[in-house]
Amino acid sequence: MIELKTPKEIEAMKPAGRFVGSILRDLRNSVKVGTNLLEIDEFVHKRIMDRKGAESCYVDYAPDFGTGPFAHYICTSVNDAVLHGVPYDYDLKDGDLLSLDLAINVDGWVGDSAISWVVGTKQDPEDLRLIKCTEEALAAGIDAARSGNRLGDVSCAIGDVAREYGYPINLEFGGHGVGRIMHGDPHVPNDGRAHHGYKLRPGLVIAIEPWFLKTTDEIYQDPKDGWTLRSSDGSRGAHSEHTIAITEDGPVILTTRD
Repeated sequence: MIELKTPKEIEAMKPAGRFVGSILRDLRNSVKVGTNLLEIDEFVHKRIMDRKGAESCYVDYAPDFGTGPFAHYICTSVNDAVLHGVPYDYDLKDGDLLSLDLAINVDGWVGDSAISWVVGTKQDPEDLRLIKCTEEALAAGIDAARSGNRLGDVSCAIGDVAREYGYPINLEFGGHGVGRIMHGDPHVPNDGRAHHGYKLRPGLVIAIEPWFLKTTDEIYQDPKDGWTLRSSDGSRGAHSEHTIAITEDGPVILTTRD
């Protein structure tokens, strides 16, 4: 069921969004070659423990698309991993493409966001192009998320950017409603038909999250952890995400990293 938030409830969601955004910003500025994925997980754990009213959305999360409880505080996807990456004992190497996805509940409201970048100085232009595509697709999706438009307009805007770059599009996982829980209605695919679908209204809060792989739209679940989604051909992936609210005055990004 799609739930619309009141202006007061959207205001109440902002602390969660800002908290998630600030953690991703700090990780972007501090993670370097040699940083262990478990160190990233522990950093997020400590930030949550230090914040009154904050709770992880991932620990003990056990939906039907994973195997058992997730049991960590952040998703860390490296190179051919693109979604739901389980932190493990791995030291990041120069040139690794890292995607971090983070959702936290603060005082009963959820913020959800993701960011990708290349670690170190070996900046492969193809990796940077892939990341830029997800960021531009996210911006296009947000711009289309306006009252009176349709959900298909958001999805189509995302897909148009991917097609311009020449990347295939997977529709198994995409954006979603956000509120008291992390994953709610509606589903927001990363491609769709303009002028079709649910009519967007003020009060709708959704996570928009373009993710693309370089040369395939096929993924598989890593059997080692039962969670991490990897490209079927070993090509790299990138992921960008913001939680946004649709208002009378246009879309508002709740997970800003300013």
